[in-house]
Amino acid sequence: MPYLPPQRRTHDEVTRWVREIVLPQCHTVVAARGPELLGYAAVRGELLDQLYLRPDVRRTGIGSLLLAAARRHRPDGLLLHVFQLNAEARAFYAHHGFRVVATDDGRGNMENLPQLTLRWTPASVPVPPRGTP
Repeated sequence: MPYLPPQRRTHDEVTRWVREIVLPQCHTVVAARGPELLGYAAVRGELLDQLYLRPDVRRTGIGSLLLAAARRHRPDGLLLHVFQLNAEARAFYAHHGFRVVATDDGRGNMENLPQLTLRWTPASVPVPPRGTP
């Protein structure tokens, strides 16, 4: 993502953060093909804290499957934050029924980039059944 500033954390710091913070505090679903990690979604409370895919598996339905798993975990609704400049993610979430509920100037995130807060509620779009892209 060319709009992102240089990474401030080392690979080891990010690995430690995932192991010590994300996994213990979030309901995490992983997409894998054999031993290959393709992506994951992490839900903390009503917040879809993270949904990441390897770039080479985008637009294959894996993100939709991960999102469906997150919705099954939080069937009453989800919130998430997305950078305003991330047009691809914004389109993905809009396609799946998320709507903008707030904006900010980026002072609250490490990248200092403006972001949107999006919300999905069950009335927005039905939750696809398990295994449906």
